[in-house]
Amino acid sequence: MRDPMLPLSFRVAAKRRELADTWTLELEPDAGAHDRLGAFAPGQFAMLYAFGSGEVPISVSGGVGGEGPLVHTVRAVGAATRAICAAEPGDSVGVRGPFGNTWPIEEAEGGDVVVVAGGIGLAPLRPAIERLAASRERFGAVTLLYGARSPDEMLFTEELDSWRSAGIAVETIVDSAPAGWSGRVGLVTKLIDEAELSGGHTTALICGPEVMMRFVGAELVQRGVERSRIHISMERNMKCAIGHCGHCQLGPAFICKDGPVFTLAAIEPLMAVREL
Repeated sequence: MRDPMLPLSFRVAAKRRELADTWTLELEPDAGAHDRLGAFAPGQFAMLYAFGSGEVPISVSGGVGGEGPLVHTVRAVGAATRAICAAEPGDSVGVRGPFGNTWPIEEAEGGDVVVVAGGIGLAPLRPAIERLAASRERFGAVTLLYGARSPDEMLFTEELDSWRSAGIAVETIVDSAPAGWSGRVGLVTKLIDEAELSGGHTTALICGPEVMMRFVGAELVQRGVERSRIHISMERNMKCAIGHCGHCQLGPAFICKDGPVFTLAAIEPLMAVREL
C-alpha cells in the first residue's frame, strides 16, 4: 500500500495566468505515477508539494476521472503557493492524493442545480460545472451565480460563455467596478432571487469565503432548499490531508478527512461558532 505521506513527482505540462496572482497549472505524472495516484473526482483535493518550500492543499480544477492532465488553479499567497505558481513547464512538483469527498452530482440528477461561487471558489467548482454541462439533459434548471471583487478578478471568463452555450444560466456580480462597467454590483446573494429553484428538489453547490457561504446558505433555505441538499466546500487550514495534525479540526470534524464538502445541515452549527 502506498504511503499517503509520500508525494509523487509530476511535471508542469502547461501554465496559464488567470489573474494578477493566480495561475492554472496542468500537471502530468512522471513514469508510473498516475497509476499509483488514482483518479480525482470533482470536489476532491491534492496536496501539492513545492520542493524546498512546503506543500498546500489545493482542490482540483480539472483533469478529473483520470482524463488528461491534473489541473489546479492556485493563488500565490504564501511561500509554497508562490513557489508552485512560479513553476514553469518542465519543472517538477510533488502530488499526494486524491483526498476528500466529492460534489454530489449524480444525486442531483432530475432536479434543479444552483452553483454559487465567490472569487477563487469557482476553481473547485469548475469540474462539477463541466460535468453538469456535459450531461445537461439529466438536470432541470442549472444556474451558476458567480461573485468576484472586481471585473478584472473574475476567473475563467471565456468558460463562462461556453457554459452559457451549454445551457447553464450564468449570472455574475462584482463587489466594486470602475466607470463604464455595465454589469451588476453588490454581493452574490443579490443574484439568488433570479435563480430558477424548485425548493426541495434543488441541489446547491457552494464555494467561497466562509461568510459568503453562510449567508448564501441562509438565503437558499429561505427559498425552500433543504439544508441536506446544500453542499459547501470547507477547504480551509488543511495541512496533512490525513487527519494526523489536527490543523483543520472544526468541532468534531476534520475538514481533510470528513470533507471538504459538507451539507449545510451538518456544518451550519459549527460555522456559527466564532471560536472555531
